Amino acid sequence: MASTRNLNRFWEWGRKIICVGRNYPDHAKELKNAVPTEPVLFLKPPSAYVTEGSSIMVPFYSHNLHHEVELGVVIGKGGTAIPQNAAMDHIAGYALCLDMTARDVQDECKTKGLPWTLAKAFNTSCPVSEFITKEKIADPGNVKIWLKVNGQLRQEGNTSQMIFSIPFLISYISEIITLEEGDLILTGTPKGVSSVQEHDELLAGIEGIVSMKFRVDRPE
Repeated sequence: MASTRNLNRFWEWGRKIICVGRNYPDHAKELKNAVPTEPVLFLKPPSAYVTEGSSIMVPFYSHNLHHEVELGVVIGKGGTAIPQNAAMDHIAGYALCLDMTARDVQDECKTKGLPWTLAKAFNTSCPVSEFITKEKIADPGNVKIWLKVNGQLRQEGNTSQMIFSIPFLISYISEIITLEEGDLILTGTPKGVSSVQEHDELLAGIEGIVSMKFRVDRPE
């Protein structure tokens, strides 16, 4: 049955954002974390979405906001316990995404053994590009993503460096959390994460496919 929802605007109605942490070995190492043997998952609420034309807002309680550029997978067909060999059939398309992270807050949460919600789930913590149709990315396991801050290249990586592949992640996540149409999976970030400041301009892209630009601001 064809969807009656507009996947081109998945951020307006998608119910959840499921994020994968430490899915690039060099990123895990740069933050002095062990390379995981199974996926590290956390969630963002739909209120985290922000699209071009609006700003990324630094949380009032953070003084060390980091960028993390990621390939996002938009679910087109829901399911539970999806087999890896069927996983790609559940993808509607993709989006370039940022997982904005209050690193100082995350470090404190990790030290105290607390969840990462305050560090990861705040408003505007998930900037996204326009929807990218499935046909435009023939192999999501071999995509170059990059990010610049004020014109300076900070992150550049390829999804071929991911520890856990997209079919594996869809299968693994759906065993625990039923996936629904419009859900977004953030697949992890390559090395090069760093701090951004008020008035910085972030430009990110998927080579040859899409780019997006965001300004960083603080609430008044």
